[in-house]
Amino acid sequence: MIDDADTLARLRDNYLLSPRMPFMQEYQRQFLESALARDALRFGEFTLKSGRVSPYFFNAGRFDSGAALAALGEAYAQTLLAARLDFDVLFGPAYKGIPLATAVAVALAGRGRDAPLAFNRKEAKDHGEGGSLIGAPLAGKRVLIVDDVITAGTAIREAIDIIRAAGGLPCGVLIALDRQERSGESNLSATDAVRTEFGLPVLAIAGLDELLQLADGRADLAMHFDALSAYRRRYGSGL
Repeated sequence: MIDDADTLARLRDNYLLSPRMPFMQEYQRQFLESALARDALRFGEFTLKSGRVSPYFFNAGRFDSGAALAALGEAYAQTLLAARLDFDVLFGPAYKGIPLATAVAVALAGRGRDAPLAFNRKEAKDHGEGGSLIGAPLAGKRVLIVDDVITAGTAIREAIDIIRAAGGLPCGVLIALDRQERSGESNLSATDAVRTEFGLPVLAIAGLDELLQLADGRADLAMHFDALSAYRRRYGSGL
């Protein structure tokens, strides 16, 4: 029997005692490595909006070239196809969600799925075609929201309201990275809160679990493993 708390924590963080830790898929590894190469994923000390000091930071805005967006779109598409989630329309919330949903639509088209795409303006247009929505109609359609991360869930709630107001049916959320940490005083993560509140599946290309696996398996990232592990033990959801 293991009775040493530090040893037990180390074993858990190495996934020997964590049945919910699947082996990382190749597209997840490629996404994380691409994020590192683009400096979209960085290690250090970063003060988050919540006030927490995180040992890592993710910024999807650093996928800022055609090749980078194409690779990111492929990772989203593979995540979606692996989940076999049925949907009719992709929706990108302004602003970051717009290029992300577009990249997913292009990646799916390359795989033979021509998915309709829509997004919103921050402010309604009162001339030309007018309104706040651009692209495919949402009425009567199953709509999949595409974004980078879920922090407080505010942007996702706004997107759900927009979709419902247009007569659409939100059917899920697809994000790049799930931090898998508790939100505020809740035991739920921001993604879990969306799942619970709206009954929607939330799919992520990768999460903190996969980031830990990557750090544990690469010599150049090994120095960050302990800090990531400690952060997960302190703030992780579902532990």
